[in-house]
Amino acid sequence: MSTALPPEARDRLYAACARAITEAGPERESLFLARLALLLFEQVGDEARCSEALAHALQDLPVPSLSALITTNGD
Repeated sequence: MSTALPPEARDRLYAACARAITEAGPERESLFLARLALLLFEQVGDEARCSEALAHALQDLPVPSLSALITTNGD
């Protein structure tokens, strides 16, 4: 059984994850995210729950907008 993260912890982890993705760089971003997911899956230890999480993450996944890309790149 899992417990939901408090909003403050979720915000801190989201920011830390975004920084780590930036540090990995565009050429290693996908590899970093796959590796992170695998490490977290091992912590969960339940293949069905991990598969559900993958499916849930794909649902309604937004397409980045041009304005988000410009903001991210600092232009």
